[in-house]
Amino acid sequence: MLYYAVVFLIIALVAGALGFGGIAGASVGIAKIIFFVFLALLVISLVAGLLRKA
Repeated sequence: MLYYAVVFLIIALVAGALGFGGIAGASVGIAKIIFFVFLALLVISLVAGLLRKA
């Protein structure tokens, strides 16, 4: 999942460098959403792992 966030970030950087502002903005938005979903799943996984060991 983190891979997809990085891919969309790279797409946004390339689109921004080429002057495609709409595509760059959309790609950054998608990358942010995927990154925050990744962080939420990471925290849930860590908490579940800690509770399982206890």
